[in-house]
Amino acid sequence: MVLETKNLGVTIENNEILRGVNVAFSEGKRTSIIGPNGAGKSTLLKALSSLNTRYDGQVLLDGADVRAMGRQELSKKLAILPQGATAPADVTVGQLVDFGRFPYRSWLRPSDPKADREAVEWALDRTHMTGYKDRRVAVLSGGERQRAWIAMALAQQPQILLLDEPTTYLDIGHQLEVMNIVDEINRDYKMTVIMVLHDINHALQYSDEIVVVKNHGIFAHGTPKEILTVDMLGEVFGVKADIFVNSQGISVLSPVSLVEEAGA
Repeated sequence: MVLETKNLGVTIENNEILRGVNVAFSEGKRTSIIGPNGAGKSTLLKALSSLNTRYDGQVLLDGADVRAMGRQELSKKLAILPQGATAPADVTVGQLVDFGRFPYRSWLRPSDPKADREAVEWALDRTHMTGYKDRRVAVLSGGERQRAWIAMALAQQPQILLLDEPTTYLDIGHQLEVMNIVDEINRDYKMTVIMVLHDINHALQYSDEIVVVKNHGIFAHGTPKEILTVDMLGEVFGVKADIFVNSQGISVLSPVSLVEEAGA
């Protein structure tokens, strides 16, 4: 299942955010979208998911325009976890995850309790949240809350999972926990993952492909080894960095100064 854009353009309140974006996301791969603040990363993700349909051009899912699909039909194929998701104070983790079954329910078609229960239990298990099922979302830690939201997205049983900065505001341990869960879902179920990331080293470690957004469009698209270089960091982020290989054999970029400081 391929998700792609054709000449995508987004303008918000007379501000051009994206222009002429053509990009295709590979099936079964982990793709990270990176770029400077304000480059349009989240805007691109919202267009891909149809959270925003006010754009020029097309977003295509297996060749079909997503704007022609019903919300429930599309939600069976892709799920998104946007930034800053909130839930009513009295909602439990189990109830939140059960909300993810909405694509399979309608007034005309009653839900399948067995299928719903199995999907919720699977999602809770994959995110290590089974023991939190009866807790209120409001009392969870930041890392626990993020795992609960990911579980809700997984309960949709999508083929494509979209995540907008899934590790923001989490400490290092919870960041790795969330990234490892996403990695396991991709590996075990071949689920396509498209995520906006700020952490360059997470993008290096947890991506098969990288899309760099800059100046309203796609600056680069390729493998982490091809894209995440010292030169790219300087050109896109204005940062001078060192690169080295850690104990796991993974390349790590370590910013050391701003480019203008380095050349002063």
